[in-house]
Amino acid sequence: MKSRLLVAAVGIPLLLWVILWAPVVVLEIMILLLSGIGAYELMKCTGAPQYWSKVIGIAAAVISSVSNAFGQELFVSLLMVCMIVIFAIAVWQAGEIKWNLLASSFFALGAIPYALSAFLRLNDAGYHRVFLLLPLIFSFASDSGAFFAGLAFGKHKLAPKVSPKKTVEGAIGGLIGNAIGGVAFALVMNYWFGQSISYPMIALLGVICSVVAQLGDLSFSLIKREFGIKDYGTLFLAHGGVLDRFDSVIFVAPVLSFLMIALV
Repeated sequence: MKSRLLVAAVGIPLLLWVILWAPVVVLEIMILLLSGIGAYELMKCTGAPQYWSKVIGIAAAVISSVSNAFGQELFVSLLMVCMIVIFAIAVWQAGEIKWNLLASSFFALGAIPYALSAFLRLNDAGYHRVFLLLPLIFSFASDSGAFFAGLAFGKHKLAPKVSPKKTVEGAIGGLIGNAIGGVAFALVMNYWFGQSISYPMIALLGVICSVVAQLGDLSFSLIKREFGIKDYGTLFLAHGGVLDRFDSVIFVAPVLSFLMIALV
């Protein structure tokens, strides 16, 4: 409990500072670090050799930084180059790097950096920096709503083979929690920041993101269950690693950024 409170006391103000007030380069560095560590955690979970996990983690950080600095076209090109290099290493060390490690490497190199870079795409689209909190709000409000609704009303299992404690009632609570979180965000933005956010639209966006957030949570739980681990890492002490804390965000951020940029 003490470690959880410590992480919250230090981590939440730091995260708010980085997203809202720090120079953009600091946000870029945070995305780079989270991408690299998340990729490393995934490879370690799948049983990759230690050197392989480190190589993929470093490569993911590099790909993330290139995407942030030079755009998505170079991101895709560099990703393809890394995939070719990975196949070359696998061929050279035939038998040591199995296909499941190759597949997880491609996911770690592509999906994780691209998803987390959605924060920067939102910033580049001209949104007020407070909007960069939305992927976090729609991830954590959904998680909180699902937790409390499941605790109070949970009876019917949602996905017992993946996460036995999650319930249908909890999932519905997550949808409601996100709708409320979205409306609360709109109230603040409209009143204090001069925005004109539609309340029905932000509530609908919250519901969509809750579905995506819960799928992200279950997806990374599925991976953990397959490989028999409790947490991906210990970066956040009792809260686990990057993939434990940002599993929903990795799914929500790119979907939300796509929808919001498409609506501009």
